[in-house]
Amino acid sequence: MATGETGFSDVVYDLISVQYHSLKAGHDYGQYVRDAENADQREIADFFREVMEQDAERAARCHRYLARLSGTGKAGPAVG
Repeated sequence: MATGETGFSDVVYDLISVQYHSLKAGHDYGQYVRDAENADQREIADFFREVMEQDAERAARCHRYLARLSGTGKAGPAVG
């Protein structure tokens, strides 16, 4: 498995990156929901909620993959 300059698996780095960006986006979407509700745009607010749920699921999937890789020797730098 390829490793980046940090010694961690590229796949682990990529999963962490997707997880971070999904969680960050989910946080931002909360504001988008409020903006749409304040503009009395219920359908658009519902759309933002849907997108937020998709990102939450994406982050949860990353978490499950990371847990599976954790401690397998495929996740972090080689010890020794």
